[in-house]
Amino acid sequence: MAETEILLSRGRYRARVAAGAADVAAAQALRTLCFRTGSTDGDSYDSLCSHVLVEENASGALVCCFRLLLLESGAELMRSYSAQYYELAALQAFAGRMAELGRFCIHPDWQDADILRVAWGAMTDLVDGQGVQMLFGCSSFAGTSAAPYAEALALLRQRHLAPAKWRPGIKAPEVVRFGAEPLREAETKKALQKMPPLLRTYLLMGGWVSDHAVVDRQMNTLHVFTGLETAAIPAERKRLLRAVAGGF
Repeated sequence: MAETEILLSRGRYRARVAAGAADVAAAQALRTLCFRTGSTDGDSYDSLCSHVLVEENASGALVCCFRLLLLESGAELMRSYSAQYYELAALQAFAGRMAELGRFCIHPDWQDADILRVAWGAMTDLVDGQGVQMLFGCSSFAGTSAAPYAEALALLRQRHLAPAKWRPGIKAPEVVRFGAEPLREAETKKALQKMPPLLRTYLLMGGWVSDHAVVDRQMNTLHVFTGLETAAIPAERKRLLRAVAGGF
């Protein structure tokens, strides 16, 4: 078994890189629970990725996991999971290193904001260490009906669309186009409440999304392509992330 690599330990939780097949299997079991896929959630991308586990220090309980796929530039985007669902021709011109964040999930029985903070701290450590210039992936809404998320999708269209030079096109056979109606203040508040925590964090850091959501019936989710150029993260937000990660 490979030596365990602890990325960081803060408060009740620690984040570490998966050390072998048993760790990957534990991550897959948590993903299966969170995504309710029926069968074990594993695919061919698991063997290409680094897997990060967030655990409670006292019990060793797995409370969160995600995987990262490192790409040298946009020219390698067809290797990514997201390329199955989005037309990424525009992003293939991106010259810097990229990392695809995938299968991010938090155990439904663990409602603690520190879990997300530790996960992002670990991610920051990996991204900084590898010189990644763009983080991307699919941000998922539970279920395949767009109706509960009408306000959230409209808000994404109005405030958070990808720059035209990078914007993903439609590739999946079943998609939901974002509504164009302006939101009232009350609807904006509801929209933010309906967004998954991971997506909200992306947006707070200057992230952007595709102009449509993909209906993924296998995973029982709606997802949007989400991108974040690390150079665009506000300085104060970077400082906070690196403080959690043990940087500067």
